[in-house]
Amino acid sequence: MSETEESPLKGTEKDGETEMEEENPNYSEELENIQQESKDDDTVAWRDSQEAEEWGRAEEEEEEAAAREKTEEKAGAAQQELFAEGQEETTVQPQEIPKPVISLERLTLTESQSVMSETSSETHGSDELKHSLPSEQSTSLSSQLEFPELAVASSEVGQPSSPEWQSSGELGENADQMPQNELGQETRDLAPEKGQRRQEKRISYLIEEKEVQPAASISEDSLVSTTTEDILFQKDDSGSMYPLTMTWSFGWNSSLAVFYVRDATQRVLLYASAHTVVIYNVFKNKQRHLQGHPNVITCFCISEDRRWIATADKGPNCLIMIWDSFTGIPVHTLFDSCPEGNGIRAIAITQDAKYLATISDAEIQKVCIWRWTLAAETPACTLDLPKEYGFQNYLTFNPTNNKELVSNSKTQAIYYLWYEEGGILTHSAPLLTEKTFNKHVGKFSQSIFHLNLTQMLSATMEGKLVVWDINRSPPFVDGPPAIAPTSLSLPYIKPCKLVHLQNESITVLTTVDSYIVTGDAKGHIKFYDHTLSIVHWYSHFNLSSIRSLSFSKTPATPPTERSNYPPDCTLKGDPFVIRNFIIGTSDATVYHLTADGTKLEKLLVEPKDAICAISCHPYQPLIAIGSFCGMIKVWDYERKKYLFSRIFEKGVGVQSLTYNPEGALLGAGFTEGTVYILDAMSLENETPVPFKYSRSNVTHISFSHDSQYMATADVNFTVAVYRVKVKSGQRVWEYLARLRSHHKSIRSLLFGVHLDSNEPRLLSLGRDRLLIEYNLLRSYRDHLNVLDVHRTDQGSHPTCMIWYPPLVKERFLLVSNSGYKVKLFNSTTKMCRKTLLGPVFGSPIEQMQILPVKTAVELQKRYLVFINTDKVGLQILPVDGNPHKTSAIICHPNGVAGLALSYDGRYAFTAGGLDRSVLQWEINLSALEAAVSLGGEDLTPFYSLVSGGREGKFYRELEDYFYYSQLRSQGIDTMETRKVSEHISLSELPFVMRAIGFYPSEEKIEDMFNEIRFSEYVDTGQIIDKISLPDFLKIYLNHRPPFGNTMHNIWKSFDILGYTNAKGEKAIQREDFLKLLLTNGEHMTEDEMSDCFASLLGLNPEGWKSEPAASSVKGSEVCYEEELPDEITAEIFATEILGLTISPEVRQDPTVSEVVRNI
Repeated sequence: MSETEESPLKGTEKDGETEMEEENPNYSEELENIQQESKDDDTVAWRDSQEAEEWGRAEEEEEEAAAREKTEEKAGAAQQELFAEGQEETTVQPQEIPKPVISLERLTLTESQSVMSETSSETHGSDELKHSLPSEQSTSLSSQLEFPELAVASSEVGQPSSPEWQSSGELGENADQMPQNELGQETRDLAPEKGQRRQEKRISYLIEEKEVQPAASISEDSLVSTTTEDILFQKDDSGSMYPLTMTWSFGWNSSLAVFYVRDATQRVLLYASAHTVVIYNVFKNKQRHLQGHPNVITCFCISEDRRWIATADKGPNCLIMIWDSFTGIPVHTLFDSCPEGNGIRAIAITQDAKYLATISDAEIQKVCIWRWTLAAETPACTLDLPKEYGFQNYLTFNPTNNKELVSNSKTQAIYYLWYEEGGILTHSAPLLTEKTFNKHVGKFSQSIFHLNLTQMLSATMEGKLVVWDINRSPPFVDGPPAIAPTSLSLPYIKPCKLVHLQNESITVLTTVDSYIVTGDAKGHIKFYDHTLSIVHWYSHFNLSSIRSLSFSKTPATPPTERSNYPPDCTLKGDPFVIRNFIIGTSDATVYHLTADGTKLEKLLVEPKDAICAISCHPYQPLIAIGSFCGMIKVWDYERKKYLFSRIFEKGVGVQSLTYNPEGALLGAGFTEGTVYILDAMSLENETPVPFKYSRSNVTHISFSHDSQYMATADVNFTVAVYRVKVKSGQRVWEYLARLRSHHKSIRSLLFGVHLDSNEPRLLSLGRDRLLIEYNLLRSYRDHLNVLDVHRTDQGSHPTCMIWYPPLVKERFLLVSNSGYKVKLFNSTTKMCRKTLLGPVFGSPIEQMQILPVKTAVELQKRYLVFINTDKVGLQILPVDGNPHKTSAIICHPNGVAGLALSYDGRYAFTAGGLDRSVLQWEINLSALEAAVSLGGEDLTPFYSLVSGGREGKFYRELEDYFYYSQLRSQGIDTMETRKVSEHISLSELPFVMRAIGFYPSEEKIEDMFNEIRFSEYVDTGQIIDKISLPDFLKIYLNHRPPFGNTMHNIWKSFDILGYTNAKGEKAIQREDFLKLLLTNGEHMTEDEMSDCFASLLGLNPEGWKSEPAASSVKGSEVCYEEELPDEITAEIFATEILGLTISPEVRQDPTVSEVVRNI
C-alpha cells in the first residue's frame, strides 16, 4: 500500500494493551450514517437484533455465572443464524486478539468499502488460494502467520499492508472464523463498555453483508495455506476413483526447459511431457503429475522460491494455470487468456511471484501482465506487438524490479516498463542491423538483465553478446512513478557494445549469484563476471547442445579443507564455488552437476524424436519403446526402471514394434523399410542380416499364434509375409512373399486361427474399405495367395480391426469405421451381423485392443481399450451402443500414435508421436462399472440419446409411426378385426426409419435386416421376421448418423462430383446430375427417379405412393428442364430440391451444421 492509501486509524501497543488513536474527527458521524442506511435497508432484521441485545443484557443481570455459560452456547448458533440476516449477538468470554482484527479497526468505513469493492470481483473463487499467495509487501510465504493472506505488519515494524490483501471484508471473514471466546475476549479488551462493543461489532457486520464470498468459504484447513514444506511425495498414491489414471510418463519435451525444484535431501526435477507437467523425485523414483491442460504445454516457469509453477498451452480453450509445488494443487486458472485461441508462447514470473507475464502465440503477439495473486481474470495491462518485431519467443522479468521485462525474437530485443498505477506497458525496441556495429550480429537466442541493473544482454547464435544501455526516466531512478510519464520521458534502450564471447552459438543465457552463465551448441557451460571476463567453464563432458540450465535454490557451501571445488581462471586460482545445477540438452538428456568435486550424473536419457512404436511383453512387466531417432528402450513398468536399450545407425527410425506370443522375439519395422527380428532380452539380431523388401515405412508387424509366421505392412499398401524354416537343426526366418493388395493405406494386419484346424489365417483391412484374407497354405515364394475379398463399408472408411472375444457362440471380427460405428462381421462368411454406435469423443476410434485377463472367471466380463485422435478410453463389452459403458480421457492432445496393454490388464500405454512421450495409465474397472450402473438399466440409457427422452415429442412420434405401421401392414381400409401386437413386420422397418428422418441406403437396410433375422439363429436356428419397439429404437440409434443430417456431407459430395462455377461455388450440370442418379452407386430406375422428383417438387401428395393400395398408381410426369435449374449447387439441392432449411450458422461454419426439415 502506498503512503496515500494508509489507513487513518493507527494503533500502538503498550504493556500488552492496544490503544486506538482516531485521526478522523467525523468518524462517529460517518458510522452513524452507515448504521442508519443499514437500518433502512433491513429494518426488520435490525429490530430483531436490538431485541436480542436487550434479552442478552437481562439474562446477564439475573444470573451472572450461569448465563455466561448459556450465552456461550447460544452465541455459536446465533452467530451462524444472524450472519445470514446481517446481524449478530455475542456475549462471550475474552481472550487475546490476533492482529488482523486490529487492522479491521484501523480502516475507516469509507476506505473499507472502496477497497472491498475493488477486490471483491478479483478475489472471487480464490479464498483458498489467498492463504498462501505472495502478499504485496512480502516475498516470503513462510513468514506469514495464522492469516497469511492479510500480510499484516505489526505496529512495531510500522509497515502498512497492501489494500489488495487487507480488505476489511476479508478481515471480517477471518474474525468470524475465530473461536467464540477469542472474539469476545478481544472485543472486551478494546471496549469495556457494552454499547461500544456492540457498535464495533456492527461495523464488522455491515462490511460482512457487502462481502461477496461468505466467511465459511475460507478454510483454515486449506492444504495450500497450511503447508510450509514439500508434502507432494508424502501423499498416498494408491487407489483411484477414475477408470483411467496416469501413473507414469516416459520421455519429456526436450524443447522446453527442465527446472531444479528441490535439492539437499531430495533431488526433484520439473519438466513437461505432452499436456502434463511432471515433478520427478530422482532419489525416490516417483512422479507427480500436474494435469489440467487440454493442449500440449508450450511454456512454463517457476518462482524463485520454487513454490509456484505457472504453465500455459497452445490450442482451443487454452489455459494458464498456477500450481502449488508443495501440494500439487492448482491454485488459480486463467481461462480467457487468449480469446482468439492461439495460446501462449512465452511466460515469466517475478522474483516475488506476485505477477505473471505472457506473450501470446499469434500473428499479432500480445504481451500481458497478470495480477494472479488477486485471482484477477483479466490482465493488468496489455500491449500488442507489431509484426516487424518478429516472433517473440523468450521473456523474463528483471530480478530486482518486477516492473521491468525483456523479450526477444530472432531479430529483435524489446525492453518493457510497466506503470502499474496507470495500467500502461511501455516498450523500447531499437532495430539492430549490420551497420550498428559494422559486424555480423547473428540471431538472438535469449536476453537477460545485467547484474549491474543498468544494462541488458542479448545472446546470439554467433557466440556474441549485445550489450544494451537502459536509459530510465528521472522519476524512475528511485522507484516507479505514480503515473505514466509523457512520451518525452519514456525509458528506452540503445545498443552500446557487441562482445564476441566465443565461436559457438549461445543457446542459454542466465545469471546466478554474481555470475553470468552461458550454455552453447557444443555443450560447453561458461561463467563470466559482471565485466564479462571468463571465470570458469565446463567443456570436457561431451554434451550435446545445451537447452536449459537450472541452479539449485540452496546456496553453495563455502569451501573447506575437504572441499574439491575446481579453481577459477584468476591468477590466484581461488576455488570456483557455485551452486549445483541441472543441465537439459537437445538430445533429451538431463544431467545433474555437483560443483564440489565436479560430479556429473545422468538423470534422464529419453528419445529426442517422435515415438510411434510401443509393445508390451506377453507375460512380463516389460515395455519396449521405439523412436524415430533409432532408439529402442526397454523398461520395467512396475518398478519404473530402465533395463536396456539399443541405438541403430543414424537415419533409421523405429516405426513399429511387436513381441511374438512367446515373448522371446521382438519384431521391429523401420522408417526406411527395414525389418529386424531381435532377441527380446538383449535386442541382438536373430537373423544374420535384416530383411529389406520394402522402400517405405513398415507400419504394422504381427506374429501368428504359433510364431511360425510374421507379417508386415507398409505405407505403399503392401503386405509381406515371413516364415520359420528349420535348416541344419536350427530355426531360421526367411522371406515368403509380398503383395500390394490394397490401393489405400492398410489400417490393420491380423493373424487368427482357422476354426476347423490349428492353422494360422491372415487378414488385412485397408482404408479402401476392403477386408482381405490370405491363403498361407497355398502361398509360396514370391506369391501370396488371396482367399477372399469383402467390402466392409459403403460411405465411411474402416479405421481398425480386432478379434471379438468369445462372449457368444459366433466368432466375430470387430471393425471400427470413421462414422463412429463398430461392426461385427462373421469371421467365416464376412457378413455384417451387427452395426453399433461406437465411442463418440470428438473423433473415431483409431486403434483398439481387448483387455487381457488372468483368470477364467474374468473371461465372462471383457473390456475394450481404444484410442482416437487425442484420447484413450475404456468400453465394457458386449458393445450395444450404451454411451454409459464408455469412458475416455485426453492423453496426447497433438495426436496418439500407438497403444499397448500390459499382460495382466492392469495398465494401458499410449505413445504420443511428436510429443516424444509414452504415458502409463492405471485401469480401474470398478469405476467404469459404477458409471454404468448410474446410467440406468434396459432402455433407460438409450432414451437419453433421443430428443426429449422417453416422454419427449420425438419418442411419442416414433410410437405413432410404429403403431401406424401395424395398421398399414393389415390394410388401412380393412373391416376385419385388428390384431394388436407389440411387433411390426420386418418389411415395414425402412418406412418407419424414413418417416422419423433417417434415410438409410439399400445396403444399410440389408444390414439391418440381417442383424434382426439372424439375431437368434446361432442359439435357436430360427430366423426372425418381426421387430418390437424397444429393439427398433436400438436399431435406429445404432445405425443413424451420430450427428444427424449435416450440410457438411452435402458440401463434401459436391466438392468431389462437381466443378467450380463462375461464382466460385461447386456445382453439377443438370444432365450430369440426373446421369449420376441413374448410373452411379445405388442407382435409380427412370420410374423411381420420376416418382421421387414428383413428390419432392410437390407434383404428387407427400407419401401418396407409400400406401400399399396406391403402389400401382402412376404418378405425374416430371419435366426436368422446367423444374430443375441448369446448374445445381449444394445449397440449391438442399433447399429447392429437398426442401430443407439451412440455418445461418451453417452457412458461416460448414464444419458444424444442422439441416432442419421445412414443412
